[in-house]
Amino acid sequence: MRILIIHTAFIGDIVLSTPLIRKLKDIYPESEITYVTTPAGAAMLKNNPNLSEIIVYDKRGMHKGIKGMLELSKRLREKNFNMVITPHRYLRSSLISWLTRAPERIGYESAAGSFLFTKKIPHEKEKHEVKKLLTFAEGREKKRYEIELYPSEADEKKVAELIEKEGFANKKLISIAIGSRWFTKKWPLEYFNEVIRELGKRKDIGIILVGGNEESFLNAEITENTLDLRGKTTLLELAAVLERSDIVVTNDSSPIHIASAFRKPHIIAIFGPTVKEFGFFPWSENSEVLEVQDLECRPCSLHGGDKCPKAHFKCMLDIKPEMVLMRVLKYIEEKK
Repeated sequence: MRILIIHTAFIGDIVLSTPLIRKLKDIYPESEITYVTTPAGAAMLKNNPNLSEIIVYDKRGMHKGIKGMLELSKRLREKNFNMVITPHRYLRSSLISWLTRAPERIGYESAAGSFLFTKKIPHEKEKHEVKKLLTFAEGREKKRYEIELYPSEADEKKVAELIEKEGFANKKLISIAIGSRWFTKKWPLEYFNEVIRELGKRKDIGIILVGGNEESFLNAEITENTLDLRGKTTLLELAAVLERSDIVVTNDSSPIHIASAFRKPHIIAIFGPTVKEFGFFPWSENSEVLEVQDLECRPCSLHGGDKCPKAHFKCMLDIKPEMVLMRVLKYIEEKK
């Protein structure tokens, strides 16, 4: 059985698809599973033992345009896949699925180009994204599948050395992710800084700032108890950081899903313009979501936007720093 998954969305979406990979391997234990994804998605899926091959599709770079899509499709067609699963609901992914000429091509009925699939499944908006994705593989419905990420020994060693060098080895580790691709999904930086300043006064706490290169330009508070790793880790090194953390404080962004791959971290997710009902709340059962309840204008969009449509930004401004600080300290006390 040769199975292909085509998913070229954001990092968080790729992370959320890892339970589907495991379920497919459970149902078809002798199968070979290939995954087509973005360069970042490929970096996130690296070392997954259930994947036979990861194929990078750099749709905004070297594989840009129709020529790149056709070259990829030809390469995939030569592999003679039995089944192609396409969670990505964009026309380009639907076309690639069709061009593989696989006899079974499964996608969402709401996808652009869904007529190109041999089997269409409903996109049930009210379900968590993981549950949506698991419907691509029928069977074993009662089993809970977890998010799975696989930092290498080198990744784990590098992170351990950084934490030990900083003197954080025996401290409670609190990772804070201050960024998001969307402006309105970002809890105000001054609020994050207030939390960092207060936590920085505690000698038993080590604060780790995480994020990519874009977040490294934000003027975050740096205390003597802060390790700034923004823009300094690979995606799987970031996973190793979150794996070791006691608490992860994050916006509605990919660190929620990366941290959900591990049992230890307690995830405190801050939701502003988006809501849990969109299906992207933490999959981890060791988590909580902070949000402003009963705000008439929530949600304003699926992804957030560049500015608050109502110009008051209450969905974020009304989640005060002391609320987050209280949840962090309460969890630390409970775990003593």
